[in-house]
Amino acid sequence: MGRRRRRSKKLDADPVQAHIESLSHEGRGITHIDDKVVFISGALADEDVMFRYTATRRNYDDGAVVEVLKASPDRVEPACEYFNICGGCSMQHMDTDKQIIMKQEVLLNQFQRTSQIEPQNVLPPLTSAHWGYRTKARLGVRYVAKKERALVGFREKQNSYLADMHSCEVLDPRVGHKLDNISDCIGKLEARDKVAQIEVAITEDVVGLVFRNLVELSDADKQLLIDLAKTEDFHVYLQPAGPDSVQLLYPRSSTLMYALPDFGVELQFLPLDFTQVNTGINQQMIKQAMELLEPGPDDNVLDLFCGLGNFSLPIATLAGKVTAVEGDAGLIDRARENAQRNNLDNVEFHVQDLSADLSNVEWAQQSFSKVLIDPARPGALEMMEVVAKMAPERIVYVSCNPATLARDAGELVNKFGYTLVSAGVMDMFPHTAHVESMALFKK
Repeated sequence: MGRRRRRSKKLDADPVQAHIESLSHEGRGITHIDDKVVFISGALADEDVMFRYTATRRNYDDGAVVEVLKASPDRVEPACEYFNICGGCSMQHMDTDKQIIMKQEVLLNQFQRTSQIEPQNVLPPLTSAHWGYRTKARLGVRYVAKKERALVGFREKQNSYLADMHSCEVLDPRVGHKLDNISDCIGKLEARDKVAQIEVAITEDVVGLVFRNLVELSDADKQLLIDLAKTEDFHVYLQPAGPDSVQLLYPRSSTLMYALPDFGVELQFLPLDFTQVNTGINQQMIKQAMELLEPGPDDNVLDLFCGLGNFSLPIATLAGKVTAVEGDAGLIDRARENAQRNNLDNVEFHVQDLSADLSNVEWAQQSFSKVLIDPARPGALEMMEVVAKMAPERIVYVSCNPATLARDAGELVNKFGYTLVSAGVMDMFPHTAHVESMALFKK
């Protein structure tokens, strides 16, 4: 039996003074105490602060600000009263203009450090509303008997406990300002301790909430949720098992849809489908991607990791032909349906694991004049050689992880002879350290 690790004396010590040298990519202050790195939540570069240790590790420690002695000119008052406890946001204390500048620096530093490249042109950052912007989220739920209430929201900073919060300023206010009403309803359920989470899916007209119920709900419990739905104008779903078990409770019918007016298309989706969390940025992002890709009637365009057609359908309104590929069969079903609803017959969809060997896959042996890539956080390393062999004249890469974008960009530039023409960031998640970006490569 291993020895139990002793609790560090640092965790019980009085606050420590420190000068903040810089910011980490996660938006935490960096300092050195006794030649050891300390990451301090709530601190900004060039500040003097008092902080408490919150965790100690072999190579670094964690801390949290308890008092700011000398404030940065970039410091602002957080708009959310739960900022200091909720882990949903990490940068509300920084001016929003400075936040996006920091994200741009993160992207450019990743290009340089990872692949020793830099873009010929830095795109102006895409920004939109900084508050109430989030239309997709997964909220934790836990009934706490001692508090006699259900906690609904995000987890606390750097631990697994749910934050005791009554509102959220980054969520669309139709949910963010209704957390107490949702909590009160759950607290009245017979199965109050058997609701694990709520998936939020919001459109211009519909507020969808998927309650993950770990047991079958009684008729009385279902009626309480129906009453909540009627009062707050929610569309309530239940999910008693896996994703395929989602069922609409109220009203009798519901359609989730978002429009891309610049391209005259509308996309329908299911509440658990992946969609972008920020409607304003999504519209700007697609418009910029089309400007960089320049699809025309003579182009045969490949869209990789296409999802439910967020880029595929706009491309299809401009290009001669589109081939769209995605590993999730359900999303491909929705993408095909969306193409049909929008009368787009020049796009074909394929279900394909894009990390697998594609040497015998027919579409992967074709040539494409232009390619758009929009992978998840792990990036698309396995696809770089495949795409390069297709010899497209333009590649637009949309990324939610600057580290994997920089890695994959290094392959395209240093190995396959492409030029990184343009790159820039998009503030998809204001007040967080999340960096969404886009890059254009030309042969």
